[in-house]
Amino acid sequence: MSHWLVKSEPNTYAFADLQRDGRTVWDGVRNFTARGNLKAMKSGEEVLYYHSQEGLAVVGIAKVVKEAFPDPSDESGRFVAVELAPVRELKRPVALAEMKANPKLADLQVIRQGRLSVSPVTDDEWAEILRMAEG
Repeated sequence: MSHWLVKSEPNTYAFADLQRDGRTVWDGVRNFTARGNLKAMKSGEEVLYYHSQEGLAVVGIAKVVKEAFPDPSDESGRFVAVELAPVRELKRPVALAEMKANPKLADLQVIRQGRLSVSPVTDDEWAEILRMAEG
């Protein structure tokens, strides 16, 4: 199974909102690389939930509960959405600055391509971020 990272501005849709709602349609992505990543997501795969703009940290884990389908907010029909559900909040947020300082995360897409809103995470990167979240 693959792992992923999605970015959301907490003042738009925070991890707490996902926890409250129980699931959400992850729509509005208008980048072709991110679209390809959404299309590659499979049900049950886990996703790091990253707060962008404010916080700049991975704060929780979600999972894919519905694979790619036409994005209802896209009139052109070119983009897709997935549905996500919360798994758990991290014990402590893992800040972008911490990830940048960790040589094990040097190739992490959120660092290398900061504007990409949906990106893959390797198994080793996933394990390292979860280790960092423990404390």
